[in-house]
Amino acid sequence: MARRKQTGRWRLRLAAVALLAMLAGFVLLWWHLRDWMPSRQDYSVQGAEVSAADGAMDWTALKSIGADFVYLDASASAFARDDTFVKNLEDARAAHLQVGAVHLYDPCQPADKQAANFVTVVPRDAKLLPPAVDLDRLANDCPSPVSDSAVTSELMTFVNQVENHAGKPVILKLSSRFEQRYHIAHAINRKLWLVRMRFEPDYAGRPWILWTANDRLMTDADDMPLRWVVVQR
Repeated sequence: MARRKQTGRWRLRLAAVALLAMLAGFVLLWWHLRDWMPSRQDYSVQGAEVSAADGAMDWTALKSIGADFVYLDASASAFARDDTFVKNLEDARAAHLQVGAVHLYDPCQPADKQAANFVTVVPRDAKLLPPAVDLDRLANDCPSPVSDSAVTSELMTFVNQVENHAGKPVILKLSSRFEQRYHIAHAINRKLWLVRMRFEPDYAGRPWILWTANDRLMTDADDMPLRWVVVQR
């Protein structure tokens, strides 16, 4: 009996040590990501994604820490819009940053209404970077069922309408869960923007052009963590 109790105590101690080690690892990773950027030697062009949730941005400081471009969240679903988009666009350009716009796609809403929302917010401007479509929301919780094939079909309608407005192909900002569910990377032939902290993403099964490498970067440009993005040439 005593031997069993001793064995049980050792197991508890080992579990506690393992838990502490795991927590320490998370803390170290969080601290590391506070000031980590991918190497300029590997990725010579780098930038950020910015929205109203990021608060007041010091665009000159953003430029000085190495941002070459910024993607601004512009619209979401059929009606939501980022109230800071117009001002952010003006201020980012004044800081000599290249600028692009992002739409957060909602598979529950009709594609044409979402495209109309985007084109109302984002001007037809050849100087803008290719528009990006943020694909993360799934159709699981839609009020009316939406099949996987319908998601792909509606998304293609949205892409076509936005491209007609922008005059250039969109970039698909594709989360791993959206790709796992709908396999969009091979269904729609557009350049990809993938997301994975610290380590290069490979979940799309083909090359990407943009990578959100760190969404916890702390800088002098903002009090909030930055979403830092790099370009693969």
